[in-house]
Amino acid sequence: MTKTPDPRPDEATLEELRAAVPAARREPALGYPAVEAWEAENGVTLPEPYRSFVAEVGNGSAPGPRDAGLQPLGQLPACWAGGEPRRPDAVFPLEDEWIWEDDESGEHDQDARIDAVFSRGSIVLCAQDTRAFWLLVTTGPQRGRVWLVADVGASPAPDGEPAGFAEWIRRRQAGDDGWG
Repeated sequence: MTKTPDPRPDEATLEELRAAVPAARREPALGYPAVEAWEAENGVTLPEPYRSFVAEVGNGSAPGPRDAGLQPLGQLPACWAGGEPRRPDAVFPLEDEWIWEDDESGEHDQDARIDAVFSRGSIVLCAQDTRAFWLLVTTGPQRGRVWLVADVGASPAPDGEPAGFAEWIRRRQAGDDGWG
């Protein structure tokens, strides 16, 4: 577990996040004591600026004109199909894109590895559709990056371009192609 939180983002970053998710759509922010309690219960410190977003700006959002909304911290979309229990403290199993639909390596534990991609080392930000989900990685080398995980594979968001939470939400709000 990352014991010490990342440095709090500057006010300009938080202001961009506030602007990207209108106040009328935001759920109330949790505050740092509630975020710290969730972190202690789940054995992981959330990456910034997501940590400050849920503490100070909003704990999720209602659907908007260009997106499905953000899930509250630790909650799953109704269409979530992951099998294993979520373990945000476990190591996220990927460092590079993996399209398992095209994988002909013959690995015997491929189903277990796919389950791990869906359940370990991340939190669910939102559903892209009923078979694809945006995850924020909470552990390992990809910590702080957003990944798109679907029924066919997983990729840093979008198109293999690594992005953190602030970049991801700005691009979603702008409606950039490939972001939802």
